[in-house]
Amino acid sequence: MAELNIVLVEPEIPQNTGNIARTCAATGARLHLVRPMGFEVDDKKLKRAGLDYWYLLDITYYDNLEDFFEKNKDGEFFYFSTKAQKTHSEVSYPDKAYLVFGKETRGLPEWLLMKNKEHCVRIPMISQARSLNLSNSVAVAVYETLRQWDYPELLAKGELHRHSWEDA
Repeated sequence: MAELNIVLVEPEIPQNTGNIARTCAATGARLHLVRPMGFEVDDKKLKRAGLDYWYLLDITYYDNLEDFFEKNKDGEFFYFSTKAQKTHSEVSYPDKAYLVFGKETRGLPEWLLMKNKEHCVRIPMISQARSLNLSNSVAVAVYETLRQWDYPELLAKGELHRHSWEDA
């Protein structure tokens, strides 16, 4: 099975993290949360946004960025930022990719982006817009990666059902 990793660095809004957790659970992506966070993991808003998918979630917590990088040395990291020069769809994401996102109010640290310019990507938007919502950005990135991988192990086709009240 292909492995996709979503990394949230110091997330601040529980509802965003809950929505991202639900996206990860529904797609089989692993979620990595880097402290400090602006909420507790037992926050009702976090759980409500993730609904009943928590049992499907593969989640790991880290004390800080150094702890995260120390425990994931072999990863290939892609840093999502409005400051990047390449778009998210220009990049080919390998198996075991780590898609890294910063906190809602400030994004990723400038030093991290400067150190990794060649792996920084942005989601295009109009010049007047400051940024997309974090959970929306993660969803765009996850599905672009999975599209490139041809949606491995995901149910990609639905089925319509005729109801008894419909005419034949």
